Amino acid sequence: VELPVNFYEYLLELVNNIDEYSCSKMVEYKSIQMQTVDQYTVVPSTEYLHTVNDGGRNYTVCLLERKCVCGRFQIDELSCPHAWAVLKSKFLTLEEYCSSYYKPSTIVMAYDVPVYPLPDKNDWNIPEHVAEEVVLPPKWKRPPGRPKKKRDKNLSELLLPKNQHSCSICGQGGHNKRTCRNAPRNK
Repeated sequence: VELPVNFYEYLLELVNNIDEYSCSKMVEYKSIQMQTVDQYTVVPSTEYLHTVNDGGRNYTVCLLERKCVCGRFQIDELSCPHAWAVLKSKFLTLEEYCSSYYKPSTIVMAYDVPVYPLPDKNDWNIPEHVAEEVVLPPKWKRPPGRPKKKRDKNLSELLLPKNQHSCSICGQGGHNKRTCRNAPRNK
């Protein structure tokens, strides 16, 4: 692997090798939506206006204005499950109806601002009130022991139900074996 000479060359290489829509958030979002979309029934009204039946509830989706009655299409600027069902029924790609903020090329453009080199330290013009100011270290002290690490959970782990402990004597939740006052369960 060849290391980049400078940051600008590294960014140019990134832009040239990046896929149009390879954003990890978009890929994760797509995989979650694919599971729910097959349950919906899509009824077209016009070329751009559709009604999506979601198990008894009807949602109106307008592809031209990128709007859905549920409101998620407008807020997230990503297609909601109802819009995704319409796009799938019309054989359109999700990327066409995704905001440009989620595209990797837009993210790379955020770093496209030039960084100018500093002049020699002898040529610096430092104001007197700044040169006199003393910057002290923070008053924070590292706590003793090993630092705690909490892993960021992905969306699928957050949706799983939490395990509830149950008593081994009666089988009910809310207490344990030591504090059980109920009759033992039949085996």
